[in-house]
Order: sequence, then C-alpha cells, then structure tokens
Amino acid sequence: MSQTRYPMTVAGEKALRDELHRLKTVDRPRITAAIAEARAHGDLRENAEYHAAREQQGMAEARVRDIEAKLANAVVIDITRIAPTGKVIFGTTVDLVNLANDQRVTYTIVGEDEADIKANKISNTSPIAKALLGKEEGDTVQVQTPGGGVEYEIEAVHHR
Repeated sequence: MSQTRYPMTVAGEKALRDELHRLKTVDRPRITAAIAEARAHGDLRENAEYHAAREQQGMAEARVRDIEAKLANAVVIDITRIAPTGKVIFGTTVDLVNLANDQRVTYTIVGEDEADIKANKISNTSPIAKALLGKEEGDTVQVQTPGGGVEYEIEAVHHR
C-alpha cells in the first residue's frame, strides 16, 4: 500500500512544525487543565464546560495526528535550490496576464496546507495551478473557473 506524499515548501514545513509544537506544548496543557477544572465542578453528565473541553481535546488530538502524518510523508521542495528554467513547477512564483482585460496577478504554487488566496498562494491541486504546472514563460493557458474559461499568458516564473 503506497503512502500519500505531501509536497510542501520549506516555509510550509516550518509552519506545520510550529503548529505541532504549539498544539503539544501550549494547547494540550491548557485543554488538560480545563478538563480537570470542569471535573472539579461535579456531575459530568450535565457539565457543559467538561464536554466542550473534551471536544476541544478531540479536535486538537486529531490535528496533531494529521500534522504528524503529513510531516512523516512530506516531500519538502526548496525552490531556491533548483536552477530557474522558466518552467512552472511546485514552489515557483508565476506572474500572469489575463488576456481578456490585461490585469496582472502573481501566484506562488504551494502545498494544500499552505494555500492562502489572500497571500496569492495557491494549492498545487487548484485548477489554475494544474493548468500552469509544466508550462513555460510566454505560454498561454486556459483556466476553467465557475464564471467560464479565462486565458492567461505566463509573463515570468520566479524561484524565490
């Protein structure tokens, strides 16, 4: 049975490791203390604080397991160590021009856990990233969006 591999940037791996550290060293003790305090209030069947703390504990432990599994199967890609070729690959930052309205946009292709559209970081599994991966500077790509197809020209590919 093959393991799912999780591509991520160096920054993405660091962010997951930081979150895991926080969950284990800050959140776990806080939740444990909340459970102990709620237990001290008596009857657990009608103790909303106890049930809320137990639910929080379950969510935190599930996230710990999720992060540990992803880190165990991570493929960390340091784009700064790969020679620029003008080709769009995981981790590159891509300058695009919308051919319909001449608007420019820049996206960095990252792993699913790192995606943040407000920071122009898109998941490698998103439709636009899938359309871009493997293409080169100067190529045009057609991206299917809910509003219809959008055509972009790849203006530049950066390794940052």
